[in-house]
Amino acid sequence: MACNGSAVLFYPDDNVNGKYNMSSENYRITLLTIVLIFWAWSGIGLHDTRLTWVLETAPLMIALPIILFTYKRFQLTNLTYTLIAIHAIILMFGGHYSYAKVPLGFWMEDWFGWTRNNYDKIGHFMQSFGPAIYAREIIARTSPLKRGKMLGFVSICVPLAFSALYEIFEWLASLTNPADTEAFLGTQGDIWDTQTDMLWCLIGTIVALIVLTKLHNKYLLRIGER
Repeated sequence: MACNGSAVLFYPDDNVNGKYNMSSENYRITLLTIVLIFWAWSGIGLHDTRLTWVLETAPLMIALPIILFTYKRFQLTNLTYTLIAIHAIILMFGGHYSYAKVPLGFWMEDWFGWTRNNYDKIGHFMQSFGPAIYAREIIARTSPLKRGKMLGFVSICVPLAFSALYEIFEWLASLTNPADTEAFLGTQGDIWDTQTDMLWCLIGTIVALIVLTKLHNKYLLRIGER
């Protein structure tokens, strides 16, 4: 099955106009297998509490059953499935180590001279980088709103709204169990942590739309979405 342009570097073709594509199906199964392996690994030998792991990986545990349950009726593009898998892996590293203890964050401290582990900023960047494309795809395929500036604007607003809700959820979790949710909050003493988290979410949405819009449009065209 031929692939056009830069897409060949990342993922095979999607189903074209509803036709079955074995290569695409195998690719999705491979992504699912990788995610499940990482999920199993993330729950073994935790560097923090089990509660922290549950809270950090909860988005995956909520989203995965929905994706599987709706798969036959509403299949997403392979670009979107790829972003979901990357997003899930980032979450699972955060759940396994806790965001303040992920080794990559410590390496970045040494590389850039930072005074805190900033892996959580990668998490918040991806919290909107991926969802900007998820939202764009679902809205473009299920509503009258098609490609254009308004679709881009809404694709920015939706991830930011979910990110704000997530910050409220973190706050509520800290009120119910301050001691055990400290690692989940991951503020590391930064009084502006919530604000910078939201800033990174905004940056993530903008970068995603700048970098991936043209490629995403190609994938939407392949499945017959105009």
